[in-house]
Amino acid sequence: MNWAARAPSSLDYFASLVAQDEGFPLLEATAAVALDEYPDLDVQAVLDGVDRLLERLRRRLPADAGHLHRLRVLNQFFFHDLGFGGNVNDYYDPENSYLHTVLRTRRGIPISLAVIWLELAQGIRLRAAGVNFPGHFLVKVNLPQGQVILDPFTGHSLSREDLAERLEPYKRRNGLVDDFDVPVGLYLQAAAPRDIVARVLRNLKEIHRTQEDWQRLIPVLDRLIVLLPEAWTEVRDRGLAWAELGQPSRALPDLEAYLAHADDPLEADAIAQRVRELRGGAA
Repeated sequence: MNWAARAPSSLDYFASLVAQDEGFPLLEATAAVALDEYPDLDVQAVLDGVDRLLERLRRRLPADAGHLHRLRVLNQFFFHDLGFGGNVNDYYDPENSYLHTVLRTRRGIPISLAVIWLELAQGIRLRAAGVNFPGHFLVKVNLPQGQVILDPFTGHSLSREDLAERLEPYKRRNGLVDDFDVPVGLYLQAAAPRDIVARVLRNLKEIHRTQEDWQRLIPVLDRLIVLLPEAWTEVRDRGLAWAELGQPSRALPDLEAYLAHADDPLEADAIAQRVRELRGGAA
């Protein structure tokens, strides 16, 4: 009998990071997303790079700095001195989701910039959190003077009027108007670290699916399924990606697992039809 142990994969490593919500290592889990594209990436070097930025930031703060002063120094350091900001020239480049690239280029998308900003903010004892705002990830800081909402893409603070204006198209699309309207504050709940990583992965998923890059899409879906074991739509989408690659033996278990949990009859009917096709049954 061969007792040789299989070396842990990058997916095993990711699974170990996201196994529990308590002490969830947001920075490390997000950095590890890039291992599918960069298998030789040194994730610890990414963490060390952020630690060095944090040490530089701390040296700028007097020991008795108040919360508002800390926030101002952080934003000056991050957005102006270091020059972090949104990649307006190539927003949908997958590299914008890879923290090691964002650290090097100082360009990213709202959520990747937010993950680094949050690590620095929490490192200087600010009560900061991410916000899964519709269409555009935000960050917030609770200060004695009140709550500050920031756009990590630009570094600008947003008023309630700004937020309401950004929400208007989303509300109209989803029928959340008149009697169905809800206060802006309900969209500003702190995002759990697990949900932040899921949003990073879903951004990559959408890029690869739009480009019909099934080979790159499947590892992203593998991570989403490890991260969110009961997200059956991700299982479905992985099955469909395997089908696109002409791998019915890998597609069928995923599609059948989805059907066992599907709660949308129309979608279930379409997937059942796809299963029959893959089995070579009658159309």
